[in-house]
Amino acid sequence: MEPFQNTGQPDWGWWGKLWPTPGATLRKLGVEAGESVAEVGCGSGYFALPAARIVEPEPVYALDLDEELLDELDQVADLQGIENVVPIHGDARNLASVLPERVDTLVVANTFHGVDDQPGLVAQAFDAIEPGGRLVVVNWHDRPRETTTVADEPRGPPAALRMTPAETEDAVLSASKFALDRQVDLPPYHYALLFDR
Repeated sequence: MEPFQNTGQPDWGWWGKLWPTPGATLRKLGVEAGESVAEVGCGSGYFALPAARIVEPEPVYALDLDEELLDELDQVADLQGIENVVPIHGDARNLASVLPERVDTLVVANTFHGVDDQPGLVAQAFDAIEPGGRLVVVNWHDRPRETTTVADEPRGPPAALRMTPAETEDAVLSASKFALDRQVDLPPYHYALLFDR
């Protein structure tokens, strides 16, 4: 399987400029102690690792197609003494079958815009989340790429792939029985939609 379109993994320094406090961002999105979490397209763990610290001892399943990035995540977890992050080499198109159990929170950060079959992923997500759990979708705002700069360079997906909050909401709700909980603004360039299962 090919990765989702335009969802490559930037380096940690780049992420640090955009998301200087990933743990605080996750808490703002409702990630809490005692919950199990899965992240789709986790890359090298910029969000999965702080999520593991928040929910410890519950597991964080870090799913990605790129084995090298998962190896990097595993190494960083070892260095930081994080024992509850579980790297999973697998395809989100088969999410419900590659996760070992249902989770309380499923995070899809900076990936949803590039998914070739969004209804299929949403259906998989619904099956992978515990009743009463939540889906968190973090997306770039629908703005011209030249206006979303990091270190003076245009960043983010091409404008044609960017989705408004309303488009993201429609993509999720039209494919599942999720219910929109709320929208969270994530300056400078992102928003998140939180859906209840």
